[in-house]
Amino acid sequence: MTRMAQLSTTTVETPGLAVRRIAADILDHVLRRHRPLDEQLDGAGAHPGLGALSERDRALARAIIAMVLRRRGTLRHLLGHFLNHGTPADAPRVETALLIGAAQILWLQVPDHAAVDLAVRLVQADRKAARYAALVNAVLRRVGREGTERLTHIDATALNTPAWLLARWIATYGAETARAIATANGIEPALDFTVKQDAAHWAQVFGGRVLPTGSVRAVVHGPVAQLPGYADGAWWVQDAAATLPARLLGDIKDQSVADLCAAPGGKTAQLAAMGAKVVCVERTAGRVGRLTQNLARLGLQAETVVADAADWMGGPFDAVLLDAPCSSTGTIRRHPDIPWIKQEADVSKLAALQRRLVARAVELTKPGGVLVFCTCSLEPEEGPAIIDDLVRSDSRVRRRAISPTEFAGLEAFVTDKGDLRTLPCHLCDPNPQMSGLDGFYAARLDRI
Repeated sequence: MTRMAQLSTTTVETPGLAVRRIAADILDHVLRRHRPLDEQLDGAGAHPGLGALSERDRALARAIIAMVLRRRGTLRHLLGHFLNHGTPADAPRVETALLIGAAQILWLQVPDHAAVDLAVRLVQADRKAARYAALVNAVLRRVGREGTERLTHIDATALNTPAWLLARWIATYGAETARAIATANGIEPALDFTVKQDAAHWAQVFGGRVLPTGSVRAVVHGPVAQLPGYADGAWWVQDAAATLPARLLGDIKDQSVADLCAAPGGKTAQLAAMGAKVVCVERTAGRVGRLTQNLARLGLQAETVVADAADWMGGPFDAVLLDAPCSSTGTIRRHPDIPWIKQEADVSKLAALQRRLVARAVELTKPGGVLVFCTCSLEPEEGPAIIDDLVRSDSRVRRRAISPTEFAGLEAFVTDKGDLRTLPCHLCDPNPQMSGLDGFYAARLDRI
């Protein structure tokens, strides 16, 4: 075969199609297999196609995925106006292509013709979906013509949160706060950094500001690993709310502290930076490996243990921090897949695990020591209910109320019982992207 013939038989893929195909694959796994988004973007389980993309295209893929997940309810409602019989049940790639195409047209500033063309090519490449290419073309053209105007008549706040979840928040926090939480979850947040020292300096470097929590917040662009200070271990990425539970332990310099369910390691780094002798426990070797790498970059030390914290027989310790696995409904701002991979039944299942873990944490705490329990859930069963029951049933522990003066300027985070409760709609800022923080619950207990 001549070289000219070889070239003529080589398939040259349409520019931009690989990005949409990878985004579609990842979205299909989130929405149809309930596979967490994070594990598909980074690490050993990441989509194999991401490594072949340029940094710009990887960022575009992430932006498409995040926008579809944040606006899924709105998108499905809008597309429903243009589909007489709904999306084809026998070809799930059709709905995914429509979601991706519509998100680009409405919010990602992709030219309509490009978004439509790439969506059509996406379904044409799928054996089951190919026969619906004309449908995808027609629907997305209507989105381009009519979509923006139709959005003005849609209650996006309600649509973009599963009904069971919004109903829970209304019951717990009231309708106004529930809607504020849902609104906050729909906005891509800025990045929060915990810095070793000189927060004002790093706020200037990143063009951000220092929060009342002490974190630095900034809107940054490009890979985190290429930002100033990363290689030097000057800071680590950690939501502002996630920094507060460790601070409830007080002065722990030279004390023995157990960090249970420790990965990815932000709180471990805090404890080590505070001068504690830290033992961090995590159940999988892979997660411990990532935690160890983070500590090495930061120049911090901690002993690591691969074990199930609910059964681990270490200690006892001067202090114990338990960040228990939970439904993570407080972290939707940063993890927009959470509403679509979790179910209401998960709350009670995880609450049962949390009760086992906190019972073990009590055993690991020395008499006279302190235990902090926290979750990144907004659900009362995964926080206040557990601590109320524990204090009532176990005479060895006593709630030590948080004083509003412990967190100057953050008094709104302290509950009537003296626990910590942050909400995604807290820390308001004129710039929505600079507002909010994760929803966290934390309680401090003295071991008698």
